[in-house]
Amino acid sequence: MSRKSIERNISYDSVRQLYYVNMDYGLDEDGRRVRTYHTFVSLAQARKALRQFETERDLSRQVLPRAITLDQWLEYWMEEVIRPNRAETTLYGYRKIIDNHLSPALGDILLQKLSPQDIQKYYTMLMKQKGLSPNTVRRHHDLLSASLRMAVKQDILARCPTERVEPPRMIPFEAKFYGPDDLRRLCLLTEGTWLELVVKLAAGLGLRREEICGLRWLNVDFANRVVRIKEARTSAGASIIQKTTKTRSSTRTLYLSDDLYALLLREQQRQQQACIRADRDWDDTGMVLLDRHGEPYAPNAVSLAFTRFIRRNNMPKITLHGLRHTFATVASAQGAPLFDIGKALGHSTPSTTGRIYTHLLDQTHARILDRVASVMK
Repeated sequence: MSRKSIERNISYDSVRQLYYVNMDYGLDEDGRRVRTYHTFVSLAQARKALRQFETERDLSRQVLPRAITLDQWLEYWMEEVIRPNRAETTLYGYRKIIDNHLSPALGDILLQKLSPQDIQKYYTMLMKQKGLSPNTVRRHHDLLSASLRMAVKQDILARCPTERVEPPRMIPFEAKFYGPDDLRRLCLLTEGTWLELVVKLAAGLGLRREEICGLRWLNVDFANRVVRIKEARTSAGASIIQKTTKTRSSTRTLYLSDDLYALLLREQQRQQQACIRADRDWDDTGMVLLDRHGEPYAPNAVSLAFTRFIRRNNMPKITLHGLRHTFATVASAQGAPLFDIGKALGHSTPSTTGRIYTHLLDQTHARILDRVASVMK
């Protein structure tokens, strides 16, 4: 036999002229001993590798070898960890990233063989070949990091490889918004159309598109002139989902101005009359925003209709979400503190508001400096 033991857990093959190191992981869950063998060209390398292995094993940083691919791990993670704890929309977004990108590029790699270099090249490929933005690739990084950290927690990996990569740098978000003149013109143009309610809920209360589509009449309190934001209507592929608001801070109570109060009251009366006139059964969905057939609007349909309306009337380009930013900008210009603006928008902390609306901080800073300067004159 060409291989013979020369030291504990080290043997030498005189034919191949290689040193073999026996990596002994101990017993697995079935009581079977798990060993792997690694080869080295010198005895010094073999001794160093064995010392490192035994040190990490004794410190419980070694994990049993598993023949599980990244694809198999992601499937387990999605079904057993994410599905019971996340909204359907989150599942849909994760599934798109996995099916369209992660699986084709990295899915066949054994999980314990997935290296930081594999991941770094994946990010570069997404940006250079697929044309994805750094912010989009950062979402891939966040998903992969969360799944691999769970593999560390469950003793599948000794270390999380995403901790040793450089994710793309996020590009700061720039909010687009209307000034007072464009906002007044938009309100005049939409007056009397179904988009009037959409525009005034977004620009007048700062509601998200999903919150507008998910608003129910039972959450419109005419007696106290408030609207309670508790639900959202959103899309997950072809499915439309009615769910609670995304965070505790998103659940909020907002005051109704005279204009919004009257507009909502007219819309409720219109729906009641339409229900009476309908030749067929009118499904009482309880939703505030309904199409001419009495059906709730899909969020994407509302956004598309708004974009076409803007283009058709030669208004400056803006998204429906841009009207939420418009609310924040106009409120700040009227002297509203950043804290109060964030509360109305449903932000969890003032820092969230400041991070999104940096231009509001600039305006506030300028007003403060002007006031100080006026005292110094």
